[in-house]
Amino acid sequence: MADTPERFVVHESGAFFHGTKADLRVGDFLTAGHRSNYRPEHISNYVYMTMVLDGAVLAAEMAVGDGRSRVYVVQPHGDVEDDPNVTDKKFPGNPTRSYRSAEPVEIVGEMTDWVGHAPEYLDRFRAGLNALVEQGRAVLYD
Repeated sequence: MADTPERFVVHESGAFFHGTKADLRVGDFLTAGHRSNYRPEHISNYVYMTMVLDGAVLAAEMAVGDGRSRVYVVQPHGDVEDDPNVTDKKFPGNPTRSYRSAEPVEIVGEMTDWVGHAPEYLDRFRAGLNALVEQGRAVLYD
């Protein structure tokens, strides 16, 4: 297993990644209009992706569902824009290399040589997200 990259380090391949618990195959397309990976009550207007493997790993680990965490290599089939949920509000300038597209995104591979985050880290991350919800600050720009 390879080490999980440091935060904000673009993967050497330059590829886009999508983290989820969905069991998908090469050739499948991710499309807008489906339930969010993180808020199942929300129908997403975009498909989200990142060029930072660690970000996709965290997304996969935080996704709702019972499946195993998966990180797919994806290829957008349309325009891609910065994800305003992190770039405008948390990390100006997009150091997380987080993006979204309203157009289909194709699964072109799966990353399997990644290391997940420690359970304590994920617990702290979830607690931080829950605190934002409780404070009414969990805004989703979708």
